[in-house]
Amino acid sequence: MARTKPYADASRTRASTWPWLGWALVILIADQVTKTLILNRYQLGDATTLTSFFNIVRAHNTGAAFSFLAQAGGWQRWLFTGFGVVAALFMLWQLRAHPGQKLFSFSLASILGGAVGNVVDRLMHGYVVDFLDFHWAGSHFPAFNVADAAITVGAVCLILDELLRVRQAR
Repeated sequence: MARTKPYADASRTRASTWPWLGWALVILIADQVTKTLILNRYQLGDATTLTSFFNIVRAHNTGAAFSFLAQAGGWQRWLFTGFGVVAALFMLWQLRAHPGQKLFSFSLASILGGAVGNVVDRLMHGYVVDFLDFHWAGSHFPAFNVADAAITVGAVCLILDELLRVRQAR
């Protein structure tokens, strides 16, 4: 993920990491507030239908995305917590190195806020609290949360940033 010219960060000396850390903190706070609301108002498995395609539910995910390794016996909690911590440290390093690259930094800060939100859940509860349930014609997309949405938006923006960088290099 090394950043090279011509998309290099010419404004590194002027740009600050703090706005990006602030954005990650906003995501973290929004994620934890919404999860606390769900934990306080819903029992595991409870659901409220809001539209014909969307429910609020309370689900616990002991695995990773799409419940990968959810039934592994408990060791995965520490594996995914470790991955989250290592990823967060890497993103902090990248944000510090490239704060002037706006789309790149927005992407990393979004992923960072979401990753830390899910790490907090794993440490506090042993699972990630999911509550957004989209469905269509009887098929449900796996429930997710604000952190997962931020990670997804960040990943899409990171891909877009790379495509723009490669295109600009030509």
